[in-house]
Amino acid sequence: MRLTLLGTGTSQGVPVIGCECAVCASTNPQDNRLRTSAMVEVDGATIVIDTGPDFRQQMLRARPHDVDAVIYTHEHKDHIAGLDDVRAFNFKHHKAMNLYATPTVQAAIRQEFQYIFSDMKYPGVPEVMLHEIDPSVPFHIGDVEIIPLLVYHYKMPVLGFRIGNMAYITDASSIPDSVMAQLQGLDVLVLDALRRQSHISHFNLQQAVAISEILKPSRTYFTHISHLMGLHSEVNAELPPNMYLGYDMLSVDVE
Repeated sequence: MRLTLLGTGTSQGVPVIGCECAVCASTNPQDNRLRTSAMVEVDGATIVIDTGPDFRQQMLRARPHDVDAVIYTHEHKDHIAGLDDVRAFNFKHHKAMNLYATPTVQAAIRQEFQYIFSDMKYPGVPEVMLHEIDPSVPFHIGDVEIIPLLVYHYKMPVLGFRIGNMAYITDASSIPDSVMAQLQGLDVLVLDALRRQSHISHFNLQQAVAISEILKPSRTYFTHISHLMGLHSEVNAELPPNMYLGYDMLSVDVE
């Protein structure tokens, strides 16, 4: 399995519009972060997690031949706003894009992209096929089993996903004990870590490190990172062994 972090930034991305801080002014590419998304290539399938506002740019950088499905964590704009650009794969492969989401996320997608679901479709709009995720039940895309992980973004339910020995959790501030039990034996954990300071709806760096120390995956990569975290090179050098700040277009093989 290969995991690629397509974007590792928070909802505003990095640099932030109008900001002149050291991170936003940095010339280090690892300090430039598109909105959070990932791509998993496993058992012949290519699966994208979330289509944020930067989805088009992320696909142009990653250059996948095809995407078999998109799975959604939740309905916030920075995770669904780029959906329209799946039509490039519609046109190329002459098939609808499979979208996997909870009923709540599906309702948000239908509202935000009502023209996709209109009875009188304008020519050229995206073609999608919606599939419902029950957070308590694993599902399959081809031969790939995906285990939903129900976590909380303040009080908002959000899905993480476990695929084989990799788990991906973004936009979270708490993980139930039952889900912690599902996160044992990981090779790679990708986990939300917004900044150093505490935040009402995201793990800060200290909290994310503590979770990684409990779970003891072989490697942990932090994502959904704000410019308030600090410079990538400086923060990365401070982290415990086998923990790293993620960065855009980081690709890792998962055992």
